[in-house]
Amino acid sequence: MKTVLITGASGNLGKASVERFLADGYTVLATVTPGKTLGFETSGKVLTYEADLTDEQAVETVVAKAIATHGTLDAALLLVGGYAGGGLAEADGKTVKKMIALNFETAYNVARPVFQHMQKQGGGRIVFVGARTALKASDGKKSLAYALSKSLIFKLAELLNATGNASNVTASVVVPSTIDTPTNREAMPNADFTAWVAPDAIADAIAHICSAKTNDWRETVLKIYGRA
Repeated sequence: MKTVLITGASGNLGKASVERFLADGYTVLATVTPGKTLGFETSGKVLTYEADLTDEQAVETVVAKAIATHGTLDAALLLVGGYAGGGLAEADGKTVKKMIALNFETAYNVARPVFQHMQKQGGGRIVFVGARTALKASDGKKSLAYALSKSLIFKLAELLNATGNASNVTASVVVPSTIDTPTNREAMPNADFTAWVAPDAIADAIAHICSAKTNDWRETVLKIYGRA
């Protein structure tokens, strides 16, 4: 049985990914904020690990524990993140640091030990969540701190791919447009929700990236924009 580590498992995309990978027969290891639970019932067994993902040492301890227990990590989905709007005038140093901590450091702190383990085991898939605002400056200028933090995700994936190609470890980035979640609907009540991307659709794409069908894929950046 394959094993997948999912961060941000309690979020909307996390929940969809947990269910999809359970359906595909994976053992799911989910990280949760200390003191919190997954927050939803699952169709199969999910093992949870408490960790503050901004704490590098705490993350290394949790990853080491997961590896010691399960041996192999076939895939890691690094889904933790958050958003802050505002252009240059609003993006002070504090906001930029907050976005980098939430969107980049939480991913890097997990990716680093997981990647090293996957190199030793001879393969694995790491999937990050990017943002269109980090790819298109005309979109990113209205959420500057967020766009900057997400731009680091693309560079990290690029560097990991340059490092891991010989050991069959790949890093991919899925890039959704607006995700159809209750929070986004509340924030944008007049939007056309049908143009947005459902969490299930993104989870399906991630599952495909982690499947044997994509063994030859490299440096994948998968744009899932819907009609938004």
